[in-house]
Amino acid sequence: MGNAKSSAMSKEILEDLKLTTKFSQNELSQWYENFQKQCPSGRISPEEFENIYTRFFPDSDAKTYAQHVFRSFDTNDDGTLDFKEYIIALHMTSGGRTERKLEWAFSLFDVDKNGYITKSEVTEICQAIFKLIPKDEVSKLPKDENTPEKRAEKLWSFFNKKDNERLAEGEFIQGVMENDSALRLIQYEPVK
Repeated sequence: MGNAKSSAMSKEILEDLKLTTKFSQNELSQWYENFQKQCPSGRISPEEFENIYTRFFPDSDAKTYAQHVFRSFDTNDDGTLDFKEYIIALHMTSGGRTERKLEWAFSLFDVDKNGYITKSEVTEICQAIFKLIPKDEVSKLPKDENTPEKRAEKLWSFFNKKDNERLAEGEFIQGVMENDSALRLIQYEPVK
């Protein structure tokens, strides 16, 4: 990102983010200013990211899920998030088209980053999602999705794959878009 101590973001990054996100120049400048205050080094560590998630899910164990989300956002695999990665992550998870969100969800489930999802990876992410769900809400879940394993089994069944088969990104996106239950199972929305 160039000089991390700089108080203004580079024009190149600004123009790139204006093209790839829904945020205005003013919004991006405000986000950048806040980012610089929170992360003077210009980077977010995995621990700082986990702390952010913990504040969003105070009644849950968000650490494991935060680790997976961090991995999916760290596009250059350097172990930190810079401002650009952070803003793109924010854009993909808070707005944008459903297909873009599902592209991100695929990267979340693709734990080993090999371009495919396996049933064991689905189970691993479902276990992390389950830790976000407060105990009193778990008891209200349908019987066929009241454990991480049952949730993973139900989700995997929507893709018509055998337990030992892999799922490509296009198949994942199509399978989730064609089934509202699958969309609900790949995430956790707190009860309001």
